[in-house]
Amino acid sequence: MPAKKSSAPNRGFKVADQIQRDLTELIARELKDPRVGMVTLQSVEVTPDYAHAKVYFSVLVGDPQETQDALNQAAGFLRNGLFKRLHIHTVPTLHFLFDRTTERAADMNALIAQAVASRSKNED
Repeated sequence: MPAKKSSAPNRGFKVADQIQRDLTELIARELKDPRVGMVTLQSVEVTPDYAHAKVYFSVLVGDPQETQDALNQAAGFLRNGLFKRLHIHTVPTLHFLFDRTTERAADMNALIAQAVASRSKNED
C-alpha cells in the first residue's frame, strides 16, 4: 500500500501566498508610516514550522533602507493584523527584506542596450 502523500509542502505555499495578500492590504490600508510609500511585496518565504516569514519587497519611490527599517519596526503591528485574518495556529514573525531583483534586471537591460549600441557603432 503506497504511503499517503503529505499536503504540508503545498500548505506552506498557500500560507505564504495568503500572508502576502493580507500584508499587501494591511500595508496599504492600515500602516500610516510616511517612510513606507508605494511598496510591492514580491514574495513570502515561510519556515516549515511557521515561526518566521521572510517578506521580500520592492519600492517604486522612496529609500529602500528607510522603507525596510519602517516595515521591520511595524512588523509586530502587521503580525497582529495577520492574527485577526489568518486561521492558523502560529502566525510567523515577519522579517522584511528589500528585493533587488527588479533593480538588477534594470541594470542588466541597460548593459545590454549599451552593448547593442556599441556593436552597431563598430559595424558602421
